[in-house]
Amino acid sequence: MQVIGIKARTGYFFLILVIIILGLLSRRYSAIPLWIGDVLWAMMIYFIARFFSLNSPVKNIAISALAICYAVEFSQLYSAPWIDSLRHAFLGRMLLGEGFLWGDLLSYTIGVFGAIAVDFYWRRQLS
Repeated sequence: MQVIGIKARTGYFFLILVIIILGLLSRRYSAIPLWIGDVLWAMMIYFIARFFSLNSPVKNIAISALAICYAVEFSQLYSAPWIDSLRHAFLGRMLLGEGFLWGDLLSYTIGVFGAIAVDFYWRRQLS
């Protein structure tokens, strides 16, 4: 593995951890709008995809991240006792959400585009 790959993955790993911490904090304080957590969640999905696919084009990572985010949001339209019980648990609520909102799709889009901007900056710093 190249040194740049190790350096990039390490950076993405810590970036993912920071985003998770900020996302959890955004749900803890009512003064922070809920959509901030959705933006951070989409950024986390983007950077997880980037972590595992360093050499993929940004466009492919962005489309994959948006597809995952949108799929999770649309999955909230489905209701069954087994998945509802998962969504009521803390981890399930953080990963799967609780209810479909059209505005969340906008938040995810903003989050992925924000992640792209951070990614371009990060990649420029590595080279």
